[in-house]
Amino acid sequence: MTKSAGSRRHLPSSPFNRPSLEEPPIECFEAGDRVSHDQFGLGRVLAVEGDNAAVLVDFSGRQGRILSPFSKLAKL
Repeated sequence: MTKSAGSRRHLPSSPFNRPSLEEPPIECFEAGDRVSHDQFGLGRVLAVEGDNAAVLVDFSGRQGRILSPFSKLAKL
């Protein structure tokens, strides 16, 4: 005796009934902003390219160009 799975209904409070997660908005940076990067550490934004397509950041003498979306870069 096996039951067919059929279609299951979940309660409104069920964790399986959650809507899809929205992507967080892309952060906007300006020259002079203090930032933190997961790999490179603390830095300061030197320049913003295009419409926040990329930022040039100085990490204690080492410059890095970070492309959008800035998943590992956070504004302080």
